[in-house]
Amino acid sequence: MTLGTWELLSYIITVVALPFAIGVFLYEQRKERENEEEAIWQQISDAYIAFLEVVLANPDLKLRSQPATPDLTDEQRERMWVVFDMLISLFERAYLLVFEAEMDEKKRRRWHSWEDYMREWSRREDFRERLPELLRGEDPDFARYIRCLAEEEVRGGQPLPLR
Repeated sequence: MTLGTWELLSYIITVVALPFAIGVFLYEQRKERENEEEAIWQQISDAYIAFLEVVLANPDLKLRSQPATPDLTDEQRERMWVVFDMLISLFERAYLLVFEAEMDEKKRRRWHSWEDYMREWSRREDFRERLPELLRGEDPDFARYIRCLAEEEVRGGQPLPLR
């Protein structure tokens, strides 16, 4: 091989192979990011299913109804607060891992399912009443977000004006 041949091969690599390799690398990085996001989504979805199993294991608390459960014993009330604490922790984790101000369509669809869960629980009177205590020490942005959702639900789903 002559010096000219080596020089020609180096130009070919620079012009064709290097951009191709960079493209493959970027594609693989994007796929890896998507796989990580999918794994996070699956993990918190599984955690919500596990949470619902706790709800099912406590039918006396009537946690799936919107009105507050009347006439709870101290032990039932304590169990309900623990369930609400678990729920807020799960919602905060979902918020911190999934929510972004600017989301693509796929992320937005995923986030809306979490927002639906938050809205559903925010319609429950005793959950809403307990929110200030439940949110003490939680992420401030998350706390603002779920308070806003709860206020909207009290107003019948009407969004609040931007502040």
